[in-house]
Amino acid sequence: MTHRRRRWPWILGLLLFGLCAVVALGWESDRTVEALKPHWAQAPSEFIDLQGMRVHLRDQGPRSDSVPLVLLHGTSASLHTWEPWVAALEAQRRVVSVDLPGFGLTGPDPQRDYRIERYVDFVHALMEERQIQRAVLVGNSLGGWIAWEFALAHPEQTDRLVLVDPAGYGTMPQEIPIGFRLARHEWTRPLLEHLLPRSLVRGSVEQVYGDPSLVSEDLVDRYFELSLREGNRGALFDRFSQGLGSPANRERTAQISCPTLILWGEQDRLIPPADGHKFAEDIPSSQLVVLPGLGHVPHEEAPTASLAAVTAFLQSAVESTTQSSPP
Repeated sequence: MTHRRRRWPWILGLLLFGLCAVVALGWESDRTVEALKPHWAQAPSEFIDLQGMRVHLRDQGPRSDSVPLVLLHGTSASLHTWEPWVAALEAQRRVVSVDLPGFGLTGPDPQRDYRIERYVDFVHALMEERQIQRAVLVGNSLGGWIAWEFALAHPEQTDRLVLVDPAGYGTMPQEIPIGFRLARHEWTRPLLEHLLPRSLVRGSVEQVYGDPSLVSEDLVDRYFELSLREGNRGALFDRFSQGLGSPANRERTAQISCPTLILWGEQDRLIPPADGHKFAEDIPSSQLVVLPGLGHVPHEEAPTASLAAVTAFLQSAVESTTQSSPP
């Protein structure tokens, strides 16, 4: 018994040493917007004052486009996730992408309000500031949820919807990225607001890709550095505490009246493809395209393949307008 008692201080000491090593290796201080700007806010980035925030956005393509695309990213992402799509679209279409409150260089909402209703109000204010009367709303995951909620709140301003693996039905994920799992528990907040091992970020991004081998070091750098923007780690905890959707929303999406394209990665383990079929069943004027081999962010993982369906969808709108115009 005495021998065992003597061992306990050594065991506790080793555990404490291990914990200190983990903290030392993973400790990351917040980074200021000014420090991040040179790499992540190059032209054509802009910053505007909106709802008490200094909002980071990009407004690209011809201003003569009367129905621009407004692109809304998912949780822990940024406007950079859309850049391959924007590069392909901007010659013909005006495209507005934005860092949503709580993420990217925009950073936290001063009111700490991350309810979907607040995000819808934010998008509405953004469109007013950009003088956009009517738009095609494009959203992935959380951004997809915001997009379809916007269509319900402002149908007169929603021309079409493109929903890319959208959230909102509250379905239990098959796999939750480890970073998201930790951010769902308030007891981890004091630690994770200061710790962010790069390996944790890499693992979380790999989990939302159909093919994890496509996750590059540059991609991990982007997610890692923008997560360190001052206030973003705390905002993630606030966001997860303010609603993750509900199956009851299926009755609400049935009221969406605009044409809707639903894209879904076949290998999405965060929001399974079964939800894509539910959205297609619920939204009257919708079509579902399942993308083989892709995960939760198909626009980022395979930009060309995922954009093909969007281009066809947008072209059908042009053709429909042309056919309905008087000779």
